[in-house]
Amino acid sequence: MILVKGIQDLDISHNNFSGEIPRFLESFALLKNLNLSFNQFWGAVPTGGVFKNASATSVVGNTGLCGGVPNLHLAKCKSKEPNGGGLSRGLKILISIVVGFALLGIAVVLYFLFLRSSRKENRETALSTSMNSVLQVSYSTLLKATNGFSSANLIGVGSFGSVYKGVLDFDGAQLVAIKVFNMLHHGASKSFLAECEALRNIRHRNLVKIITACSTVDYQGNDFKALVYELMDNGSLEEWLHSTIETKEETYAPKNLNLLQRLNITIDIACALDYLHNDCETPIVHCDLKPSNVLLDAELTGHVSDFGLARFLAKLADKASANQASSIGIKGSVGYAAPEYGMGSEVSKSGDVYSFGILLLEMFTGRRPTDHMFSDGLNLHNFVKTAFPDRVKEIADLLLQEGSIESPEQYSTKARRVEECLSLIFKLGIACSVESPANRKDMSDVASELHSIRDMLLG
Repeated sequence: MILVKGIQDLDISHNNFSGEIPRFLESFALLKNLNLSFNQFWGAVPTGGVFKNASATSVVGNTGLCGGVPNLHLAKCKSKEPNGGGLSRGLKILISIVVGFALLGIAVVLYFLFLRSSRKENRETALSTSMNSVLQVSYSTLLKATNGFSSANLIGVGSFGSVYKGVLDFDGAQLVAIKVFNMLHHGASKSFLAECEALRNIRHRNLVKIITACSTVDYQGNDFKALVYELMDNGSLEEWLHSTIETKEETYAPKNLNLLQRLNITIDIACALDYLHNDCETPIVHCDLKPSNVLLDAELTGHVSDFGLARFLAKLADKASANQASSIGIKGSVGYAAPEYGMGSEVSKSGDVYSFGILLLEMFTGRRPTDHMFSDGLNLHNFVKTAFPDRVKEIADLLLQEGSIESPEQYSTKARRVEECLSLIFKLGIACSVESPANRKDMSDVASELHSIRDMLLG
């Protein structure tokens, strides 16, 4: 094994090298420690440079060596016979020089590998400690908070792990959501680090707030990583748009969001994305916007969550960052990911705008982008675009129209206002989800338009 630490330490022990010790090693002024043990070197040990210090030079296991400084306790070298057999002195010197340069080349290569490894370790350490501003919590604390990660406390399962409801006692009992990463899933550790780094840099009322983090090992010695968030009382937007109410023991009233509530939530999401894209010191692309990643608090305020795929946009584009971005693969979830991502394009703000446009159309039509009806080239964008503007009422979620018109004779101003607002919402969703990234809107403009639509709805 050969180890190089800077240029001061050289370890070439246990490598089966043979021949005389290269004398040019004496000239290495910075060399402080030299390990030549357990090779097949022979002949006189040099006495200059690092060889002057017996405690800094190890030559054990080389039975053919002699001479050197007295503290090495080697046998005295015998005088050479004039007609001895073997290689000539000149050839021996040549071999020693070749071996010496080979060792030097190996040392240089390993030195740079060492530096590269150190940089990688430093980067991972920096990322893993990026939550320094957040209180760290132990594995045992989270185990107790979730009743041993009981299935009764399980409230969701995502791409990289599971989410549990728990109770933490910091300044009094607090209900929390604990996202436990499945470390057997490829990319889970990278997702944890990405989410830590993103959440360390952002603060906004419409982004999920992290409370604490845990990066340790469990009782079996396995890697354990978890993030703890504020518990959102009303779950995810997914549950409200496509609620499943069939249970064996109880029957629940179906969840429903009216037009104003849905409009308010879309404004919350748009404001969150506008902040990530345009107000952060380094713009952030979420990369996985969908209903299950929007959480609703007790007042049904929307909070964008799950930053496991988030990417920072470099202020100055360079080839290295471009290559890194293009190697990520498809960013996001099927139905919501921008079409250019499927062709290897880099992450961009316009990718998030596309996802928002699809989410907007889903919220007001009640149809998922992965609905079985969308096939043979038909998708949610085309479905709405084809019906716009004459058949807006036909494609709108029926739950939005309940009670808006009591009879054909009572087609009120309010009903006309509702239909006009739906038309503007669909128009905006179509504009955000166009195929060409260059033709999509900026999120600041989207948020502004949504505020105007709400003002119109409220009269």
